[in-house]
Amino acid sequence: QKRVRMKSDTFPHLSSCSCNIEQWDSDEPVPRSELLEKVAGIRGLYCLLTEKIDAEVLDAAGPSLQVVSTMSVGYDHVSLEELKKRGIRLGYTPDVLTEAVAELTVALLLATSRRLLEAVDEAKNGGWGTWKPLWMCGYGLTDSTVGILGLGRIGAAVMARLKPFGVKRFLYADTGPRPDMATKIPAEFVPLEELARHSDFVVVCCALTPETQGICASSLFSLMKDTAIFINTSRGGVVNQEDLYQALVNGQIAAAGLDVTEPEPLPIDHPLLKLKNCGESVLKPAENGTLQQHRGPPCPQSLLLPQAGQGGTPIPHPQ
Repeated sequence: QKRVRMKSDTFPHLSSCSCNIEQWDSDEPVPRSELLEKVAGIRGLYCLLTEKIDAEVLDAAGPSLQVVSTMSVGYDHVSLEELKKRGIRLGYTPDVLTEAVAELTVALLLATSRRLLEAVDEAKNGGWGTWKPLWMCGYGLTDSTVGILGLGRIGAAVMARLKPFGVKRFLYADTGPRPDMATKIPAEFVPLEELARHSDFVVVCCALTPETQGICASSLFSLMKDTAIFINTSRGGVVNQEDLYQALVNGQIAAAGLDVTEPEPLPIDHPLLKLKNCGESVLKPAENGTLQQHRGPPCPQSLLLPQAGQGGTPIPHPQ
């Protein structure tokens, strides 16, 4: 079995915590049965996106559980309603990956719009012949309109990185105006339908909530320009993938760059993975949305959350 019990000084950031720590010592997700067995009687639970923390897990943990910490920006894998019922606090790490994901989003946008992976494939398979004036032409950012769905930390960081490319206009759609972030760019708050109609690039940075589940569907793609680029670095669940596939196949939009999908990873025979000649679809593993300095020894910010949440101590990033 892959579990290992460790002393508290295994992690320097928990050196002052007089507690026993048990870790699942594998890069693979902990089996559900193992998780349910080992949470019994614990006071703090430190989890990843791969663990669904629901009523079943919380019931197995019992009344001793005081705090749950997740090493992630999102927390849609944790049942907030069940935590609230039990008075269990939740900590997450909202700032850890902001810059890394923003950089990745720009990289994915450029790779998709300038058809970089398609060009590399052509060079490798012999498709690169004599020079042709329109061969491998893509779409540029200069004088373009960029629309951001979800103007949070990451959305604002993406805008800041795209601005030097000469973007003419920034639009954003959200649950309401965000003047504190928008005025720095500047960016204009518009309804999602208007964003879709006017944007040359649509970048999804919103959280996955019941309201955003499947929000990027045929109703959105049908409004977009046929030259538009669609980028998603938020959660796979915000996109109806069948509708996206049809939009790419039918030429409703030009291309898509996806950092996240449902499921992850996609089956190797999934239709999206076969789109080479009908919409330059670029997919990459979501694990690349971090930097080396954020891993190695486990993220200090997230490791401190279970300790801070015990005994009523203030928690750094409560939700």
